[in-house]
Amino acid sequence: MIRIARMISRLFVGLVFIFSGFVKGVDPLGTAYRIEDYFIAFGTEWAIPFALPLAVFLCVTEFSLGVFLVFNIFKKFTAWLVTLMMIFFTFLTLNDAIFNPVPDCGCFGDFLILTNWETFYKNIVIDFFLIFVFFTRNKFDSVYNKTTEWSLAVLVVFGFTLFNSYNINRLPVLDFRSWKVGTNLKVENPQPLEYYLIYKNKTTGDTEEYLSPNYPFNDSVWMSQWEYSDMRVVDPNERVSDIRFFDLAGQDITDNIVADPMYHFLLISYDLNEGDWENLEKMKEIKRLAEENAYSFSLITASSEDVIVDFQKEQEFYSDLYQSDDIDLKTIVRSNPGLVVLKDGEIIGKWAQGHLPEYDEIIKLK
Repeated sequence: MIRIARMISRLFVGLVFIFSGFVKGVDPLGTAYRIEDYFIAFGTEWAIPFALPLAVFLCVTEFSLGVFLVFNIFKKFTAWLVTLMMIFFTFLTLNDAIFNPVPDCGCFGDFLILTNWETFYKNIVIDFFLIFVFFTRNKFDSVYNKTTEWSLAVLVVFGFTLFNSYNINRLPVLDFRSWKVGTNLKVENPQPLEYYLIYKNKTTGDTEEYLSPNYPFNDSVWMSQWEYSDMRVVDPNERVSDIRFFDLAGQDITDNIVADPMYHFLLISYDLNEGDWENLEKMKEIKRLAEENAYSFSLITASSEDVIVDFQKEQEFYSDLYQSDDIDLKTIVRSNPGLVVLKDGEIIGKWAQGHLPEYDEIIKLK
């Protein structure tokens, strides 16, 4: 009975670790961004440069320990390390649940978003099964010899490290975010925005809200007693993504880009100063060919206008310029800069700056 309980527990914990390590390892930059959130929340911003190496280490360790559990190798070492990790993460997620320093710990990457309390309860379940694994770690012999164990361990660690490296240098092989290739961002049968006007009573200070134009503007007595205070805009449309783009005057131009029936090239850089512009000449060539064929090319960044102006002068790169939130731009593409191409609202391609395709390859996609 103990043997069966241990086997079930070992396989359960191992598969959870493999799954968790994989969905984070498919997007190491996303994992690094969440680690950065923790560094900021705990006042250790000095450690932010170590976020990406730590993310890769965490993903590889978690995935490898899961494989070790499933194949039942390095039993004592694996049981101790998994237990220590779970003790740490159980207390960390309890702190998250109580004090909410970060909204999402990212335990399952972008594949599955859990609340902080759900994450803590998930860890309690894992801890329950881990008890059987830890306290029976010395009772069962491995079916593998040491050479086989070490060969499997090296293969898993080295292979998954390469997998992480590939996803960093290119783009995630699996994209769980809203801006993945093949997604159509257009709203079917769009409904007009709803404008709610808020009026304040001049005497009492009470407020009333009216859906425009359904407010008593023809009542002169009412108008003399109330004054306009504020406005609330409600978008009744269900959108695939809440990410918005704005021109330098602050006007929302997202729908203009999404509604473009032709190819629309988006050069995304959440921070122009931190971007890797080694392949900018190739980007300029893609831009030149796109504009020669009357296609739109836009640069979207979270950088300030001063930084944008300096970038244009220094790099001699001029295009339509828009701004967005840096976190949203990191969500769109895991590369700084990265190229995204839309056609009639559909995302037909995404590329990291170091792996840009030829222009002809892009326009053949759709």
